[in-house]
Amino acid sequence: MSDLGLETTATLACTVNGEPVRAIVPVRQSLVDWLRHGLGLTGSHVGCEHGVCGACTILVDGRTVRGCLMLAMQVDGLAVETIEGATASGRVVALQAAFRERAALQCGFCTPGMVLTAAELLASEPRPSRARIREAISGNYCRCTGYQAIVDAVAAAGGND
Repeated sequence: MSDLGLETTATLACTVNGEPVRAIVPVRQSLVDWLRHGLGLTGSHVGCEHGVCGACTILVDGRTVRGCLMLAMQVDGLAVETIEGATASGRVVALQAAFRERAALQCGFCTPGMVLTAAELLASEPRPSRARIREAISGNYCRCTGYQAIVDAVAAAGGND
């Protein structure tokens, strides 16, 4: 079988959690796989690999995206933030504390995606209604909590207890 002259790797330069990164990556590698396996940033999880569950949620240029649906090469020249970076910057610490205090996590698999999604909501709507919170997190699946505790935590972090 011939390779049809297609490139299999390319050089990627972007910012990850505030740090410049330059790497040679497979051109068909997903962003979440590159973050996990190439950079060791394992906070974003691989769940459905179809963009449905939200476990792979990360931020690209300040907006949440599904890391399983993006190729790593698509972030060339862009800024990527993972749950590790959002935690280190302190941006999601209050939200994470609210998740702990309200038992809004159990197995933790969905939590990074939930937290980043909730942080994006709270950045644009500091005191969202419970209905708005439910709408915002509707693309993130949790099999453990039943969502009420998650909604409670997001509301508390937004000062809407």
